[in-house]
Amino acid sequence: MSDELRAGIVEVGRRLWARGFVASNDGNISVRIGPDRLLVTPASVSKGFMTPDMMVVTDLQGRLVSGAPGRKPSSEILMHLEAYRLRPDVGAVVHAHPPLATGFAVAGIALDRAVLAEVVTTLGSIPIAEYGTPSTRELADSVAPYLRAHDGLLLANHGALALGADLFGAYYKMETIEHFARISLVARLLGREHVLSREEVTRLQNLRGTYGIASPAPICPDPLTDASVAEAVCQVVQAPEAPGERLVPAPVTPDPIDRDISVGADGEIRLTYAQLTALIDEAVREIGARRRT
Repeated sequence: MSDELRAGIVEVGRRLWARGFVASNDGNISVRIGPDRLLVTPASVSKGFMTPDMMVVTDLQGRLVSGAPGRKPSSEILMHLEAYRLRPDVGAVVHAHPPLATGFAVAGIALDRAVLAEVVTTLGSIPIAEYGTPSTRELADSVAPYLRAHDGLLLANHGALALGADLFGAYYKMETIEHFARISLVARLLGREHVLSREEVTRLQNLRGTYGIASPAPICPDPLTDASVAEAVCQVVQAPEAPGERLVPAPVTPDPIDRDISVGADGEIRLTYAQLTALIDEAVREIGARRRT
């Protein structure tokens, strides 16, 4: 089994690298191989060029148990240990820096809107953990409040984290996070996101059992004002109440500055590429005019 898992980690690392989810020596992967043992990717190795013999074994305190001479576990193992400590059901953890999902993390935008039925059913929501310095206890502490209720989350100004019952389960959730980020970005660039209603979200949650999906926590019945409390017990999903409706068009109101520019109910300004280009050109002209006066 250990040889099979070593080969599996190599394959997952190769997929992360091939899809551009990691660069250089970024990212780390771990798998639970016993009550007190983890198989972990080594530090300072590209995930696209690993070999099975590079993996190291640690205990649940992060202490090295075995490994090739000179090899040591990933410097971010503390974050993995926190996941295993809080979630006995977790069998594997994958951390990467998928570009689009990480872009949302850098922008401080959680992937928690109910816009994709598949994501609502599988992951529920993908919140953002507060920034913590990588490779330190601070990072582990920042993700801890979200681990009990979520299998996927963004790390502020850092990347993404995915948990699974097994190695490929965790990897597939990382794929879903990036796929969701890509679709969300395209929809926002196009100017709108039609959101699933609260009633439809409840319907999708009830289908989890039918699909054989085991979620760590239910979706919150209503948006809560104190997100930190909500995250500990359920998954916060932004979905409007709309009795009898399954899909709710994103409401927009005219911007007082320009009637062709829309502002969503969430306060986001929505521009077409042409509008953005025109605004930039106008700003450049104004700067030039000021310099000449």
